[in-house]
Amino acid sequence: MKKVYIGMSADLIHPGHINILKKATSFGKVTVGLLTDKAIASYKRIPFMDYNQRKEVVENLKGVENVIPQDTLDYSENLNLLKPDFVVHGDDWKEGVQANTRLKVIETLKKWNGKLIEFPYTKGISSTNLINTKIKFGTTAESRRSHLRSLINEKPTLRLLEVHSPLSALIAEKVEIKKNGKNFSFDGFWSDSITDSTIRGKLDLETVDLSSRINGVNDIFEITTKPMIFDADTGGDTEYFEFVVRSLERTGISAVVINDKKIIKQNLSQTNDISLQETIHNFSIKISRGKKAQISDELMIIARIESLILKIGMEDALLRAKSFVDAGADGIMIDSNKSELSEIDYFMNSFRSYDKLTPVIIAPNNLNKISVEEFENLGINVVIASDQMLRTSHSAMLKAAISILKNGSTFEAEKEFTSIDNILSSFSDS
Repeated sequence: MKKVYIGMSADLIHPGHINILKKATSFGKVTVGLLTDKAIASYKRIPFMDYNQRKEVVENLKGVENVIPQDTLDYSENLNLLKPDFVVHGDDWKEGVQANTRLKVIETLKKWNGKLIEFPYTKGISSTNLINTKIKFGTTAESRRSHLRSLINEKPTLRLLEVHSPLSALIAEKVEIKKNGKNFSFDGFWSDSITDSTIRGKLDLETVDLSSRINGVNDIFEITTKPMIFDADTGGDTEYFEFVVRSLERTGISAVVINDKKIIKQNLSQTNDISLQETIHNFSIKISRGKKAQISDELMIIARIESLILKIGMEDALLRAKSFVDAGADGIMIDSNKSELSEIDYFMNSFRSYDKLTPVIIAPNNLNKISVEEFENLGINVVIASDQMLRTSHSAMLKAAISILKNGSTFEAEKEFTSIDNILSSFSDS
C-alpha cells in the first residue's frame, strides 16, 4: 500500500482538516507528522493544547494510521525517514511563512520520485481565524498566568514591550512585522514601576501603591491576552512581599521581578557599596517565603541582581544567582551599566556552565545596540524594552505642545498626529 504523509498542527480541528484526511486516505496509508509545540511556536502562537493532547485527538481521527512528531517546520527529517509516496497539503502554503517549506518538500520528494498533492484550501475555515475569534472573547487569569512559562519553554528568546496604559498595551498586543519571511510580534508585556509612577507625574520611589498599579493592570488585561511581567522594585519587606505575590497571582500576572537592593531607590553613582544590597541570606528568605505564599505553581518569582550595576563584582553576581535559584527563584534578571556585551557574556557563560535551565531575563537599556538574536546566542530567555513606549509618548506630546504654542493653532502639528479613526480602528475588534 502507498504511503501518505501529512504535516499538521491540529490545535483546533476543523472541517478543513477532515477534508484533507478524507482525500489523503484515497492515496494510501496516512501518517500524520504532528508539529511539536516548539515547531508551532517558531512561526505563530504556541498551541492551546500541548503535543500529547493534540496527538490523542489526531490518533482518533478516521483514516489516520500513525502519528509521529515533527520537530520543526521543515518536513525533511521525517520525509527522509519514511520516504512516503505522497505528501498531501492544502494549497494555502504557496505564499507566506511556509512557502520555503513547500519548496523543500518538493525537492526532498524528488529523491525517490515522491509527489506533492495539493488540494484547494477549504474556504471560510482557518485555524488562525478560529484562534483569533477565541482570543476576542478574552482569556482567564489562570490561562494568562501560565502562558509565560509555556512561551519560555517553547521559544528560544521572548520579546517583551513596556506598557503603561491600555492603548499602549493594544499596540504591543497587535503590532506585527514580517522580516526574512517570518512574522515577528511581541510575546508579552512589561509593567515597570518607573513608567507607572511617571505616567502619574510621581517620582519613582514606590509612591504608587500596589492597588493602584493592579487597577491599571486590570484595565490592560480587560482588552488583551498576552502575559505580563510585573516589576515590583524591592517587593517591600518579606511579610509585605507575601501579600504582593498573592495579589498579583489573583490578577493573572505571569511573573514578578524583585531587585536585591536594600533601599527602595539609590543614586547609582554610589558604587562598590555592598550596604546598598540586601544580604544573600535575607533576600533568599524573601524569595522562599514568596514561593510558599503562592496558591498555584504558575506565578514566576524572578530575582533581579544589582551587583554589576553597583560595581560590586561578577563573583558576587554569580554567587547571588546560584543562591537565589537554590532559594526557589524561577528566573534571574541581570543588569549591566556597560554599553558592550562582555560583562553579560561572561555572566551568561559562567551561569550556564552549571545551570542550563533557569530562565535569564534582561532589560538592555545600556545595551541598546545589541540585537535579540545576539542575546539569544548567549542563552538569554527574555529581552525587555522596558521604558521606550513611555519615552516615545512624552517626546511626541512635548513636540506637539510646543508646536501648538509656537504657531497659535494645531494645523502645523496635525501632520504628526495619528487620526482618531486610526486609533479607534486599533481596538475596534478587541
